[in-house]
Parts: sequence; structure tokens; C-alpha cells
Amino acid sequence: MVADSDSSVAWHRVQLRKNREALKALEAARFTTGEIAGRRGQMSDTIAELKRKIAESEHCIAAYDRQTRRPLATDFGSLTGVNWSNWSGRGGDSH
Repeated sequence: MVADSDSSVAWHRVQLRKNREALKALEAARFTTGEIAGRRGQMSDTIAELKRKIAESEHCIAAYDRQTRRPLATDFGSLTGVNWSNWSGRGGDSH
């Protein structure tokens, strides 16, 4: 993976990986051990919070990728339809 020029995007990538691992572990624990009646709400709240954080990080990363990534297709037909004014070769310096 290429290093991000924007430190907040790099942070979101790390958080995304960490939160996905935590969510996977929680859901596996819930499946294998079951939820104890008193902790059912707490575990569900934690899972919902992790899912919210994952969605937020995915949104931030996707927005950054749309701004900084150049088109992958290199044939003339697909490149003629690209609006090159929206792409900056300098990475995250466009705003």
C-alpha cells in the first residue's frame, strides 16, 4: 500500500483495520459464548459503535481516494470521458 500524504487518512486506515478486528472478535465471542442477559445491551451498543466508526473511516478514505486517485484505465476511450480538472497529481494538496 502506498503511503498517504494526508495524515488523517492514514489514521483512518489504521483505525479501520483495528475496529474491524475488534468487531470480528466481539461477534465471534457473541456467537461462541452467547450473550449474558445483563451484558446484552452493552455488547450490542459496542458492536453498533464499532460499525459506526468503521463506516466513518470508510467514508473518509473513499472521499480521499476519489480526490487523489487517477483513473486506472488507460485506453483512449475511457480517458476521453475523464474530467482532469478534478484530479491533482500532488495528492491531498488540492484543498
